[in-house]
Amino acid sequence: MKALIQRVLTAHVTVDGQIIGQIQTGVLGYIGIGRDDDFDKACRLIDKIITYRIFEDDNGKMGKSVSDVGGGLLLVSQFTLMAQTNKGRRPDFAPAMPPDEARVLFDKMVAYAKSVYPNVATGQFGANMTVMAVNDGPINFLLEV
Repeated sequence: MKALIQRVLTAHVTVDGQIIGQIQTGVLGYIGIGRDDDFDKACRLIDKIITYRIFEDDNGKMGKSVSDVGGGLLLVSQFTLMAQTNKGRRPDFAPAMPPDEARVLFDKMVAYAKSVYPNVATGQFGANMTVMAVNDGPINFLLEV
């Protein structure tokens, strides 16, 4: 399981012209779910995202997490993160979990995130989404569990 996280000043997800998920200062997390992933990995990844220190502390260092600053968490499913890209010129999505299974796990992951953190928004699994973000830094990290 992978998450590409971005520290953002603001971010929102639009589907069919309607904003369905929105945060102000916080973390935008693109979530990739692989064939062997499970709920335990999903929980560990959420815990890592919430506590990963990417916000400045009083010393100007990355010493605070999104939970420390009370920021938002916007989770967006992103199967393309699981692509194999080391051969050829076309991504191979075989490592990604099939969509029906991934939807169930992503929904459980979001439910867990909402149970442990108060400010969680999401995109819409499988939808053609427009994601707008103002990246702060820019600060981006690829997390894996």
